[in-house]
Amino acid sequence: MGSPESAPVTMIQAIRYARHERTAAANFTAPVDDHDLPMPLDYYVWAIHREGLPPVVVDTGFGAAAAAARGREITRPIRKSLRDAGVDRLGVTDVILTHLHYDHAGGMEDFPNARFHVQDAELAFATSRHVCDHGVRAPFDGEPVAQLVRKLYADRVVFHEGDEEFAPGIRLHLAHGHTAGLQVVACDTSRGTVILASDAAHLYANITRRLPFPIFIDEADYGRAQQRVMELAGGSLDHVIPGHDPLVLACFPSHNDIARVDLPPHRPVAAALEAL
Repeated sequence: MGSPESAPVTMIQAIRYARHERTAAANFTAPVDDHDLPMPLDYYVWAIHREGLPPVVVDTGFGAAAAAARGREITRPIRKSLRDAGVDRLGVTDVILTHLHYDHAGGMEDFPNARFHVQDAELAFATSRHVCDHGVRAPFDGEPVAQLVRKLYADRVVFHEGDEEFAPGIRLHLAHGHTAGLQVVACDTSRGTVILASDAAHLYANITRRLPFPIFIDEADYGRAQQRVMELAGGSLDHVIPGHDPLVLACFPSHNDIARVDLPPHRPVAAALEAL
């Protein structure tokens, strides 16, 4: 699981920029006892820091137009969120796109000097006949996908095929199911390996209840992706960072809607889940 002596990643920030109020019923594919209780989603981008190198940004969020179209609340615009986190977006040279849904790839224009890292299968799916199906297409916005194609022709896209080392201490792992090419990011920190799970698990409860979030292209693959995430995290929820869970801010050392997930949680995630 790593050690302080072999931890190239010095800090990971989970930066909240938006929120969606909803009930538990909207977050699972099967009925749950607490279906009427509030279970909001938070929206994050992540910044991975290494000594002497620009931060690696994971995902790019969405802006005002997408928020208005989809009824989401931007709590702090991405550019201000990055400034508050001490991230110079103009100095970012690499952005990892975990997948191409609107809330993870909608702000690529904020990183004019970056290369964008994506799985082969993700862009292939997002530009294929599959998105002729309106239900499949719903979580995508066409403009970010088109932007990525334009960046491809400008030599600013890096493709990955399956599991690959991104850089010392940072690895990409294919975890398809939610989308065709979703990738999770494993980071070696002083507390061990931290898995930025993105939407392989929207919420910790999707893992513990073994109920998928109701957006996926293959339910069986979705389940296997969550199993893979837990294996990569050594079986510990405290080493998994879901894509949309408010418990990230509640459990990890946080300030100004920015959580330090490279640090141990001040409240174990399992205990926080039991208290809900």
